[in-house]
Amino acid sequence: MQIGPYKFANNLALAPMAGVTDKPFRQLCRRMGAAMVAGEMISADTRLWKTKKTQLRLDHSGEPEPRIVQIAGGDPAMIAEATRLNVERGAQIIDINMGCPAKKVCNKAAGSALLRDEDNVQRILEAAVGATDAPVTLKIRTGWSQQEKNCVRIAEIAQQAGIAALAVHGRTRACRFGGEAEYDSIAEVKREISIPVIANGDIVDAHKAREVLQRTGADGVMIGRAAQGSPWVFREIAACLSNNAKNIEQAAPTVAELRDIMLAHLESLYRFYGEATGVRVARKHLGWYCKNRKDAGNYRAEVVRAESARDQVQMTENYFNDVSRGVLAH
Repeated sequence: MQIGPYKFANNLALAPMAGVTDKPFRQLCRRMGAAMVAGEMISADTRLWKTKKTQLRLDHSGEPEPRIVQIAGGDPAMIAEATRLNVERGAQIIDINMGCPAKKVCNKAAGSALLRDEDNVQRILEAAVGATDAPVTLKIRTGWSQQEKNCVRIAEIAQQAGIAALAVHGRTRACRFGGEAEYDSIAEVKREISIPVIANGDIVDAHKAREVLQRTGADGVMIGRAAQGSPWVFREIAACLSNNAKNIEQAAPTVAELRDIMLAHLESLYRFYGEATGVRVARKHLGWYCKNRKDAGNYRAEVVRAESARDQVQMTENYFNDVSRGVLAH
């Protein structure tokens, strides 16, 4: 897949997720096979950028190219300024968020709330594209509600405004993350526009990824929640799409590799946030790593309450030592 001047190694994208896709997790998912990796959503209101949280979200130092920054906001002038400043800071692709269903975002007429105002969508996208020579992409949902699906019209507006690629989550804003994603709307969008289309929503494993690509004709897939605790899902999808049985068998991590992945992830969190915050952020990731391991119940209960980096690391090492000795019940 190619977006602007950037040619990606594959067609697999990590969905931007606030509180999840920080720099340590982005770097991990890149190593696990995600070619397109965007940072956590930041506000277009630059007055809010002074907080430590936003400063960390703006940190893309040392990341491979292209560096993708996602912006949310409902004011075209603010979007243009945020676009320009992020490119000055090193962003190489700007992604505009019109897909977030969170109330605190929609209540500010941003995220998926913008889908109800097609004229403002056009103004925002034209402002972003006009503010930079870097490619600008867009993420949307299928519409505001089942009765107000307008993703095809939004896609047409986006293409006319100069948007370089479009990601579509197969739910309306009203659906939030409930029910099942539908892909007919994504297929319709793909038929009507010529820019790259990336399908998103309920792509939980490699076989679902292949099915969605076949059903929609999309150029790529975007993975969100399925990567939490299983960042190697990108490697599994790539193997599945290659139809190489040996690669598929080897895509899932061994116990030893899982241990190394988790320990390296912990260390990167401590370095990025500092120990106190790093320990707190690590807890949710450790919980996600344990979700599919039947033998991890006691370890999970203890490690998510650990107060120090040393304790988290020691508990993790002890857990894998027990696994290797076969003393845990599977």
